Amino acid sequence: MKKTTDYGFKKYADLPTEKINPATRNIDRISLRGILEKLNEEDGEVPLAVKKALPAIERGARLLSKTFLKGKRIFFIGAGTSGRLGVLEASELPPTYGVSKEQFVAVMAGGNQAVFLSREGAEDVYGDGFDVIKRKARKGDLVIGIAASGITPYVKGALDSAKKLKAGTIFVTCNTKENPGNADIKIAVDPGPEPINGSTRMKSGTATKLILNMLTTSAMVISGKVYRNWMVDVKRTSLKLQMRAERITAQIARVSREKAAETLARTGYGVKEAIVMARLGVGLKKASALLKKHKGFLRKVIE
Repeated sequence: MKKTTDYGFKKYADLPTEKINPATRNIDRISLRGILEKLNEEDGEVPLAVKKALPAIERGARLLSKTFLKGKRIFFIGAGTSGRLGVLEASELPPTYGVSKEQFVAVMAGGNQAVFLSREGAEDVYGDGFDVIKRKARKGDLVIGIAASGITPYVKGALDSAKKLKAGTIFVTCNTKENPGNADIKIAVDPGPEPINGSTRMKSGTATKLILNMLTTSAMVISGKVYRNWMVDVKRTSLKLQMRAERITAQIARVSREKAAETLARTGYGVKEAIVMARLGVGLKKASALLKKHKGFLRKVIE
């Protein structure tokens, strides 16, 4: 399947992400400080636009959490900046929340090499997006399609493929007018035209990053991966994260740094297990059983 989509010159020019921004029309004729002030003003509009989409983000986070807790996989798929933001999200979740890198998967139009070297034409092939999801996803998985413009054929193909497989679908876009018709949940924001015409790595990219941050963070919180505001499933993949694990354990378990490190060593640096052991004075086997009983929610065990 190699279907492509010809969106049409006039219709393409009418996309929200292609509009001319009147506030920056003279940006090449002002001082450097003036340029920075204008960019900062434009960036300030983004969080306000994202706030309007909170109901849709809430629905998306619940779906993401349910998919995660069932052990199904979550795919982030996109092209260009949108695809790279998906890569960023999928790659940072495992060390932060201790999730499996096989469960959160990024798919980039043009393949992995396109993360570092732009392959713009890759986004135009509907069939490539359809085929990659058909090959990788299964029933019950979740496919999060990311397309700032809202019209990327590659992403539309991926979402169509996901629906055919009976996988869940979320569509993240900066085009509130586009309705793909193949998404269970559409998260659309209008951050306004870009300071540099069509450069969607700017305001649209910032809006997309904020949405993805909120989706995954809130989903992990309601999935038991956070206690108060500590990442209690953090993995020791660097010295910084080892020190963080020791600090979190010491603070929550109310023990010394040395005691926290000693307990963590007995658990293979399983932060939740170490906290339960130190806080309740139980062994590793009992701590693991308590966490399993309460589905990993540390609050339910120690409070």
